[in-house]
Amino acid sequence: MQQTNSFKIALFGTSADPPHRGHCEILRWLSTRFDQVAVWAADNPFKEHQSPLRDRAAMLRLMIRDIDAPAGRIALHEELSHSRSLVSAQQARDRWPHAELTLVVGSDLIRQLPRWYKARDLFQIVSILVIPRPGYDLSNHDLMEVQRQGGRVEIANIPETFDVSSTYFRQTEDVDALPTAVRAYIDQKNLYPCPESSKEKQPIS
Repeated sequence: MQQTNSFKIALFGTSADPPHRGHCEILRWLSTRFDQVAVWAADNPFKEHQSPLRDRAAMLRLMIRDIDAPAGRIALHEELSHSRSLVSAQQARDRWPHAELTLVVGSDLIRQLPRWYKARDLFQIVSILVIPRPGYDLSNHDLMEVQRQGGRVEIANIPETFDVSSTYFRQTEDVDALPTAVRAYIDQKNLYPCPESSKEKQPIS
């Protein structure tokens, strides 16, 4: 069935190293405001990843399965995975040529967004929805720079999300930061062994 121009899709690419409860809350919120949320794991050219892409995609699939959202509203689309957001956006446009596409990014990425690969071309395909993150204030200068290059930017009016990151989990092994299915997968595959230096910082019960 052909989509109409009113069909709105949120594009949510993440390194997912590993997926955590903050991701769950954001995806659940997006599912209430978009007709579809397309999710994928990707290699970030600015990061050194701790687990293989196939494992990060598998963990996303498990996490999505357990999110309380309308059936089919949130889906993993591994075919959109690419280290360049422009390529992912082009693939999404080819898949849903009549949909309104919105790329979801964290507020920590706004400053670097205008320097992404062919950012102007990216902004012609998608609008930008910014998810506020604790510790990353949004400046008018950064937002205006995105707009100067043709970007259409909106700040998500999302309730305060679970204050956690993938880095936080890798450094602390705080299991409460992860969905149950993701924790089980990590245990099964023996991913993210906690460095000795981090273990020494943890309180002894």
